[in-house]
Amino acid sequence: MLKSHHKVAVYMQGHIDSDYGKMGAGVLRYLKNPIVGVIDKDLAGKPLRDYIPVTNEVPILASIKEALDLGAEVLILGIAPSGGKIPEEWNPVLEEAIQGGLSIVNGLHDLLQPVWGSHIKNPEKQWIWDVRVPQFTPAIASGQAAKLPNKRVLFVGTDMAVGKMTAGLELYSYYIKSQRSVGFIATGQIGITITGKGIPLDAFKVDHACGAVEQMVVEQKDKDIVLIEGQGSLLHPGSTATLPLMRGSCPTHLILCLRAEKDSLRSPEGFKIPDINEFIALNEALCTVSGTYPRAKVVGIAANTSKFSEVQATNYLQALSEKTNLPVTDPVRFGIQEIGDRITLD
Repeated sequence: MLKSHHKVAVYMQGHIDSDYGKMGAGVLRYLKNPIVGVIDKDLAGKPLRDYIPVTNEVPILASIKEALDLGAEVLILGIAPSGGKIPEEWNPVLEEAIQGGLSIVNGLHDLLQPVWGSHIKNPEKQWIWDVRVPQFTPAIASGQAAKLPNKRVLFVGTDMAVGKMTAGLELYSYYIKSQRSVGFIATGQIGITITGKGIPLDAFKVDHACGAVEQMVVEQKDKDIVLIEGQGSLLHPGSTATLPLMRGSCPTHLILCLRAEKDSLRSPEGFKIPDINEFIALNEALCTVSGTYPRAKVVGIAANTSKFSEVQATNYLQALSEKTNLPVTDPVRFGIQEIGDRITLD
């Protein structure tokens, strides 16, 4: 539904500088569409770069009307509230957007089409895209990916919202520029919105999740390298996403993603992140299951150092590299070339 020529506005009221704004941050960094502005009335007029590391100049706007005046055609909901529910206070915003002729991209679990679809006056030009709706029912996974001759790189994390998608898209971009034969499998709402395809993994029934991943991986069997966007974490008590990603993709390589400033989960509090080398060993062991599946090794660490100064970040990355004997980088700040080259040479 979203075409590359559509002019986009991103709704991020109150969350430009919070973890719950990761949908908007991902769109602002990687979506190819022209973006007319970000909507947050409290920060309107301030430089976006003060809050999100972006390379393009995008204004912060105060209202839907300002976005319409700048030619917006699509409103992307750039906030991911806890539980994926649409807050009631968004209703006036949604009504104004639809009445103004905007199409809407919604990445939350709550669906907009059943509630707001009847409000659309011109369905030929205006639409609602509920991203988290599975587009097919897969067969039960059978381990087909394990037989593929290519390299399959899965991004795993110490927590939710640590940069798995960001690291994946940065590596994908590096390989594309390097003219490598590479595929990218989006497994969450942000990646699907940006690439236009993929699977909303957490919207599939548990029995179908592995098969959905496997189907997408097998469809990319002609690629030398397939990057699989990670979700959740083995450490998080509310996450079931990592295991179906492992089983469905049968990865050959892993990239561990983490937040540099965190030594415990963001939420729920009280759960400490274990020794990083032990956590690496756990992910590797669960991938291979005593040799049942291909041996997958962590080949690098992508660390989000956005809360650190550049000096602090450099020192942190060096110390972690020495501790793990792995290349460690912040993909946004310093690029991901070393990890990418290590995979291609392996």
